[in-house]
Amino acid sequence: MSNRAIRIGIDVGGTHTKAVAIDNNTNEILGKGSVMTTHRSERGVAAGVVEAFEKCLAENDIKPEEIIFIAHSTTQATNALLEGDVARVGVIGMGGDWIEGYLAKRQTRIKDIDLGTGKFIKIDHTYLKTKEMTREKVRDTIKELVDQGDRVIVASKAFGVDNMKEERLVAEEAEKQGIPCSMASDITKLYGLTTRTRTAALNASILPKMLETANSTEESVRAANINVPLMIMRGDGGVMEIGEMKKRPILTMLSGPAASVIGALMYLRASNGIYFEVGGTSTNIGVIKNGRPTVDYSIIGGHRTYVNSLDVRVLGVAGGSMVRAKKGAVIDVGPRSAHIAGVGYACFTAPELFDGATLYHIKPRENDPADYVVIKLNNGESVAITNTCAANVLGILEKDDYARGNYESSYKAMQLLADEVGMSIEETAKAILTKSCEKIILVIEDLITKYKIEREQIVLVGAGGGAGTLLTFTANMLGFKYQIPKNAEVISSIGVALAMVREMVERTISSPTAADIAQLKKEAKELAMNSGAVEDSIEIYIEIDEQAQKVTAIAMGSTEVKTTDLMKNCSEEEAIDIAAESIGIVKSEVKLAASNGFIFVATAQKNDKSPVRVIDKKGFIKIQRANGFVECTTMKDAADTLKRMWDTTSNFSREVRINPDVYVIAGSRVMDYSGIPEFTQVSGLIEAELCDQAPEDELILVLARNELS
Repeated sequence: MSNRAIRIGIDVGGTHTKAVAIDNNTNEILGKGSVMTTHRSERGVAAGVVEAFEKCLAENDIKPEEIIFIAHSTTQATNALLEGDVARVGVIGMGGDWIEGYLAKRQTRIKDIDLGTGKFIKIDHTYLKTKEMTREKVRDTIKELVDQGDRVIVASKAFGVDNMKEERLVAEEAEKQGIPCSMASDITKLYGLTTRTRTAALNASILPKMLETANSTEESVRAANINVPLMIMRGDGGVMEIGEMKKRPILTMLSGPAASVIGALMYLRASNGIYFEVGGTSTNIGVIKNGRPTVDYSIIGGHRTYVNSLDVRVLGVAGGSMVRAKKGAVIDVGPRSAHIAGVGYACFTAPELFDGATLYHIKPRENDPADYVVIKLNNGESVAITNTCAANVLGILEKDDYARGNYESSYKAMQLLADEVGMSIEETAKAILTKSCEKIILVIEDLITKYKIEREQIVLVGAGGGAGTLLTFTANMLGFKYQIPKNAEVISSIGVALAMVREMVERTISSPTAADIAQLKKEAKELAMNSGAVEDSIEIYIEIDEQAQKVTAIAMGSTEVKTTDLMKNCSEEEAIDIAAESIGIVKSEVKLAASNGFIFVATAQKNDKSPVRVIDKKGFIKIQRANGFVECTTMKDAADTLKRMWDTTSNFSREVRINPDVYVIAGSRVMDYSGIPEFTQVSGLIEAELCDQAPEDELILVLARNELS
């Protein structure tokens, strides 16, 4: 009998659906399977998901009983909203009477939702006073909404996040009538009745479509004798069981980009980076900070929602973007790609076809400008000059790069364009990549500002088949380091296979107490367990946004009974090497300031500052700061040690006092209290979070000095 334990990850892309099989113990890729994405199938992309994993199993001799984890990303929620494939929604608002009732009725009566694509979600509304609610009244209300054409119900009550009794009553009665229902307070625990109701309406509108395909996929997986739970990738980078997805499908929005970020994280040994996924038509750009991808609320049709997803910017410039030009100038690059125009890339064409070839211009789509450049070959076919062709001309792609094409073909095609714009061949290729990368740099600078990333610590991380084309050139323009992970073309599938269950609970609390924190942690843990995580594997992080008065508990855990390290453990010497490379000095200048067997904290002296790197046992940099201070203490002495360090690390160089950022290390946990302005708040939160620690338990404190920006 086989002892193999295999994880299967399947990513649904715009063109291909790719599956990978990964050995759970060694992290080795055992096999791959790829099929065309089944956009036009009656079963939608679910048909391709099943085909891809069946192909992966068959071609790599993988037995169903060897699989311990199977998950897939999905574009279905995003596509349903973009294409308007949504159900009509009946909202049942609930609350008190008098002033409260007036406000609750008004805030739950949301307008039809504009999806920003000329499509709308039709919304109907009714209101029930909670003190008058009976099962009969709720039943009749649902029937009235269904009779007027609503296919799904939203239950949304004022202050429902504090007590969901009435929302559950509506959901129970809807289920009896066979009508899908979304409870607003089940989607988010944040106050803000209008946004909560709108988010629930978006979720409800895609329920029928998502239920249909989820059931179909689940049945196919079971038919293949795979008995582990089928997991679905979420837009925030975690996974959840398909049963949870059937209740909250909205959480799967942008799960494709999330998958590639998680895949890249497995290779990124730096805590701060800008992430690229370069495809043929578009490039997704996001941020990794403190070892985690940044998340933000999704905006749909110009409306803010309470759906957390990775903060990913999408640009219409990528490896296959076409060049726009006129006599004497390269005007622009993209957004149209060779795929959209229905032509090939010059760099992937046989060089002899360019003998006697001519350059001309086209409109790829009806409303496009008529200056996109294509080349008519001597066999009558046409090809485009793309960013990938320019990168091949300049020789910036490695030998085994996925985008590496034919240099001679690229050169001949670029010669035709160079003659038109009056530049040398190399100048023309540089002009093309410069135009493209200038657009990317604008996004990068915006993200650096938004997330306050220290520039000297930034690494650009690329994935996708076109990563080598744009990442290298952008990094050189900005003077940043860059990395392109191994297996970049299937990095999204790897990300799905290695993802963990992730759940979060957010709540509006102005001054969180220890009891508030404990309650949030409990709720996040229960959610993670409902989504398939094993209880003993769950770790919970607390984030506090003082400005928004929002506290977030994030729970992450594994689906396996026995958790397994996916990477080998890091030694002290390796940790020093990693820190030295990250800081940019030789390792003899790095000192190990603290270690507890799980975490290494390394420091050095550079330019009159003390850069700090906090490295976990897998060799990942969890924290990197330009100027920090480290001390070991115990739980009983933590408050006094923190106060002393706080006072000495605060910056008094200007007229205002700038307080430091605080990080606390307890065992394998690294707790981040950066951005919390007052000492009493930080101290209180540490005490609340570590209330399960004994007085003699050891802690490591890291304080980072802040400068006035």
